[in-house]
Formats: sequence, C-alpha cells, structure tokens
Amino acid sequence: MALHDTIEQTVTGLGYALVEIERTSGGLLRVTIDMPYVAGAEQFINAEDCEKVTRQLQFVLEVEGAQYSRLEVSSPGIDRPLRSEQDFQRFTGELIDITLKAPIGVAASAGSAISANRKKFRGTLESAASGWQIVWSEEPAAKPGQKVSRKRAPAPLQALGFTLDEIAQARLAPVVDFKGRKPKSVPAVDKQT
Repeated sequence: MALHDTIEQTVTGLGYALVEIERTSGGLLRVTIDMPYVAGAEQFINAEDCEKVTRQLQFVLEVEGAQYSRLEVSSPGIDRPLRSEQDFQRFTGELIDITLKAPIGVAASAGSAISANRKKFRGTLESAASGWQIVWSEEPAAKPGQKVSRKRAPAPLQALGFTLDEIAQARLAPVVDFKGRKPKSVPAVDKQT
C-alpha cells in the first residue's frame, strides 16, 4: 500500500481529515490534519488530537516499514491551504490569498486597473456562476489611530473569476485578531414589542 494511502486511511479511521502530507529531504514526514467539515459547526485541532494521530501513525508506519527519520503531525494553522472544492465551499466569505498558474493576461485586465502580469491576489472568496471569484479593493487599510473622512468615496471593488484548475496555490489569509473570533454571520433577530 502506498504511503499516502496508508496515512490517509489511518487519519480518517481516527475521525480526522487529512489536509496534506509533506516529505523533506532530511527525512521529515509532516502530516497536517483537521476536523472533518460539518456545516455550522466549527471545530479545531488541539495538541491531544495531534498526539493521538502521531502515536497511531508511528505504529502503522513501523508495521508498513516506511522510511522516515522524524514524524510531525500538526493542524493546518491560520494560513490553511485550500485544495478541494469542499475547502472552497467551507471558507466562502473568508479572506484568502491565491496565486494563479499563469498571469491574468491582457484580455482579462482590459478596462481595469489590474496589471496583465499579475498572478497573486488577496480578497474575499465568493461563489460565482462559472466557479469562484475573489473580490477586493485596492484601497490601503487605515493605520491605527488614523482618522478617515466620511466624505471620502471608497475605492471600487474589483472581482476576478477563476476555476480550481487555474490556481497554483490558495490559502486562507493569515489575519490575527486579538479580540477573539467573530461569527461568520450574525443572524437577524426580530424584536417584537
């Protein structure tokens, strides 16, 4: 059985989802795991989950005779890679970074301020009729303590449609907020008086 299949079967058998497997030339085997996606329920990987998977993988890899010098099991982190259609559905509405396989080209940049050679974008992931799109504004973020005039017109939003085949790399944008997690959407509450 191939190493990837062995690891995936072990991780999913323990109730986790396999995000990525990486092997380095120094013999490091890095396995990234996450909780299976359940709509409306946000669960996170903790140290005990990583330890549980590490112990099981050490046993399985020894039985299979896999060659590695060090095993590392971790969570995907705040800059989680997005690879599958399910990942994009799960993180719709989140800030992401994408890198295209090829520049957008002159035809795609015609009539906009986007450079034809541009391949990297950061914006909000949205679902589109032809696949996915990323929406962003070129307006620089306000600096802490900076007063922003209410009269100033906001920069126009720009959008770029893409399919998963056009992406070289996609990740959640690492945004750190020390005030705590905010819910994705707050349901409207009707006040009846």
